[in-house]
Amino acid sequence: MSAEIKSSELHEILKKYWGYDHFRPFQEEVILSVLNQQDTLALMPTGGGKSICFQIPAMYMEGMCLVISPLIALMKDQVNNLRSRKISAVAIHSGMSYREVDLTLEKCVEGHYKFLYLSPERLTTDIFRARLPKMKISLLAVDEAHCISQWGYDFRPPYLRIAEVREELNDIPVLALTASATKIVCSDIMQKLQFKQQHVVRRSFERKNLSYSVLFEEDKFGRLLKMLDKVKGTAIVYVRNRRRTKEVAMFLQQNNVSASEYHAGLSHGERSQKQEDWIQNKVRVIVCTNAFGMGIDKPDVRLVVHWDVPDNLESYFQEAGRAGRDEKKSFAVIIYNNADVTELNKREADQFPDLEEVKNIYNAIGNFCKVADGAGQGESFNFDLNVFLKTYQFNAIRTLQSLKLLEQEGYLSFSDSVYLPSRIMMTVDKESLYRYEVMHPEHEALLKAIMRSYGGVFDYFSQVREEELAKVLNTTYIEIIKHMRVFQQNNLLQYEERNENPQLFFLKERMRSEQLQFNTELLNQRKESFHNRLQAMLHYLTDHAHCRNETLLNYFNEEETNRCGICDVCLRRNKLEVSDIEFENIIEQLKSSLTKNQLEYNQLVLTVHGVTEEKLLHTLRWLIDQNMITETESHQLQWN
Repeated sequence: MSAEIKSSELHEILKKYWGYDHFRPFQEEVILSVLNQQDTLALMPTGGGKSICFQIPAMYMEGMCLVISPLIALMKDQVNNLRSRKISAVAIHSGMSYREVDLTLEKCVEGHYKFLYLSPERLTTDIFRARLPKMKISLLAVDEAHCISQWGYDFRPPYLRIAEVREELNDIPVLALTASATKIVCSDIMQKLQFKQQHVVRRSFERKNLSYSVLFEEDKFGRLLKMLDKVKGTAIVYVRNRRRTKEVAMFLQQNNVSASEYHAGLSHGERSQKQEDWIQNKVRVIVCTNAFGMGIDKPDVRLVVHWDVPDNLESYFQEAGRAGRDEKKSFAVIIYNNADVTELNKREADQFPDLEEVKNIYNAIGNFCKVADGAGQGESFNFDLNVFLKTYQFNAIRTLQSLKLLEQEGYLSFSDSVYLPSRIMMTVDKESLYRYEVMHPEHEALLKAIMRSYGGVFDYFSQVREEELAKVLNTTYIEIIKHMRVFQQNNLLQYEERNENPQLFFLKERMRSEQLQFNTELLNQRKESFHNRLQAMLHYLTDHAHCRNETLLNYFNEEETNRCGICDVCLRRNKLEVSDIEFENIIEQLKSSLTKNQLEYNQLVLTVHGVTEEKLLHTLRWLIDQNMITETESHQLQWN
């Protein structure tokens, strides 16, 4: 079929299900590439519309799209979004019971779903691998594809098993998507996913409406108030820990700024309410950890502030990119001080705890979850990290990093609390259900209410609200739960009660701690990679000579870049009556002269050629203001 015909039909699907008349830049190119059976790596910035790139071709083709994603909250959001458009979709992730997974996979085999979202650790389970050959899968989409690369900032070993799945999928195309990957990570992604040929569709990461700034500031509270006074509209303030979210939000409230804190330790109800209030502009500022933001598409965020410095430019770029998705002028600002630089340098030690400590933590986890040696593989457990820390008196930061290391070595995976509402699915047909109602008239009213309220319960697990059923039947929430449990005991339905606890998933059976093995060569490579990303972040903080936008784009290997003209560096540069070429020429010559010797101004003038003394003086004053050049007590100049 010709590309023109495909394009017209793709636009029909886009309009019918999503209500859009046109694709965003590069979306259609990615979609056509996939439909032409070409393995494709799509690099698109945060908010660039990546999900459309696999959802549209999946709707065009026969069969089901298998989507690999590491983020439970994002999977849930996308499944709910698709269902709201009358598209059948389901997700399988940690937190679901074996029976729920089993019934869901059986429905996939029977062809009930167009999309199956799967967390990467589920790829290796026997229950999934047994069903996989029976499923009619037309497309494999790998979201957050940078997780497959050991050189990436969020490496997850279960992603490495995706290539095994490819071998059983009859040569279907693979679409890998990410919003942040360097050149080496891109190559690694394509190699690990066994691309038949290297093919990258890249949309520039440049955000022309977004002004980046880095501000050295000891009084962060005061600076934040000034920014919020100057920049109107909604804002996000990212901080590093839960305690700080409350501290900053309370300060803003005390200064008459509408603000609310958000972190994974809040209940689902609290998180949902705070998120909704902010989206609807009832609250102006959300102060949050990095638990906030995934799957939230609020286009009119005018300001994103990083109160604490991220570990790497990849995560910073994603979080900062949540500002100005409506393409109106917006701001992304890091505020830092000397303590932040010291703390950033210390993170390297915290990131890689001693292996004996990791083994002790692993052993304690097994005891805490009551898992016997040799058991637990493929099972999820509620895991309250705070209770665990209090029980065993472990250090919080090193425990979290140990969990990450154990995940990277393929022993277990841990996810922060994600709300899973109660779910039900009928396990009998309608005729058998009718016979049960006749024999048990005391249950008839509730069963009929379930049928009226949740029409899809014969086809898939449906979210159920026990409080609403109780209100309809003029009874109590507790009574509804009791009846549901009875129905399950009588094999009428499968009932999964709500859960919002953090989940710990055993990728392998529990071992004795002395049996744990760590790839020290790979671990050393990860340490080096982490060190390099940390240094790039420090350089971004302290480089006052180069455009912020250019620095970020160069980090992601974009070669053709220009000064943005609106970042903090460019705004200061714009005041100089010096062209870009002249500025770079002067900088290069000054750096060459002053790194070799300390020179007085009259001596320095003689070393710089090709520009007037007036332009040299303007540039020199600017460099001194940026603390790139300092004057000694003997009035000599030196390069810092």
